[in-house]
Amino acid sequence: MDFVGIDPGTPDEECPAVAVDPITGDVFFQGRIVTDPEVVKWFAEHTPRGDDEEIIWHPARMRPIISEALAGSYAMDLQGPGAPTFKDLLANTKRSAVHLEMRDIYDESDPAYQDFCAGGPGTYDRSAWLSTVAEAVGRGVVMRRLRIYSQPATRYIEWEHALTPQNIEAGEDVRWLPRKRAYDLLLPGADLWMFDNRLVRFHHNAGDGRSLKEYEFVSDPRRVLQVVGAFEMAWERATPHADHKL
Repeated sequence: MDFVGIDPGTPDEECPAVAVDPITGDVFFQGRIVTDPEVVKWFAEHTPRGDDEEIIWHPARMRPIISEALAGSYAMDLQGPGAPTFKDLLANTKRSAVHLEMRDIYDESDPAYQDFCAGGPGTYDRSAWLSTVAEAVGRGVVMRRLRIYSQPATRYIEWEHALTPQNIEAGEDVRWLPRKRAYDLLLPGADLWMFDNRLVRFHHNAGDGRSLKEYEFVSDPRRVLQVVGAFEMAWERATPHADHKL
C-alpha cells in the first residue's frame, strides 16, 4: 500500500487518511462513518448500500489529497504518523479524559508492587505521569479515574489504593465502585481511556493482568455514546477516594 496523506486539519488520533494499492490502483479511505440521518436518507434515495458498505465522510480540505490519489501524482514512500501515544491523545484533549479500570490484578511483577507485598511503601517515581496530569488539568481538562473492583480487595488493589493520594494531588478525581454494586450495569468488556467523550481507546490485557500494549480505537458516535452512558452511570454510584474504604 502507498500512503498518500492525512487530513492536515485534524493532527490527532482520528485523522481521515487516503491510501492507494500500487498494483491495482484501488483507492482506500479512512474516515468518519456518517450517521447523520438526513445524509443516510439521501444516499438511500439515490443508491442501494450493501451490508458491508458504509458512507464515509472526508472534509473538503482533503480534496487535493484525494485528487493526488486518483491521479497517481502523490509522492512515493510517504509515511503516516503511526498510532498515537497517550501523551499525543491527551495533548489534543480539550475538555475531559476519563479512565475506567475494571481488573483486580495488573502486572504483579512490578518491583514497586513486590516491595509493597513485602511490607514496604511500594512507592516509585511517578513524576512523569503526575506532571502530565497536572499540565492537562492546568489547561482545563477534567481528568476522572473510576476503579471497579471485587471484594475482598486483592493485594494489588490495596497497593493502588495506597498510591491514589498522589493522583488526587496531581489533579485527578478518583472514585471506587465495588463490583457487587455494579452487577446490573452494562459495562465495556475492557479497560479504557475516553477523550472529550468522542474517542475511546480500549486496552487489552493478558489473563494475568499484564498489559499487552494492544489498543483498539473507537470514534463512531454510536459506539462512543454507549461508553459515555456506562461510565456516567457507574461514576454516579461510585465513592470519592477521600470517603472510600476498601
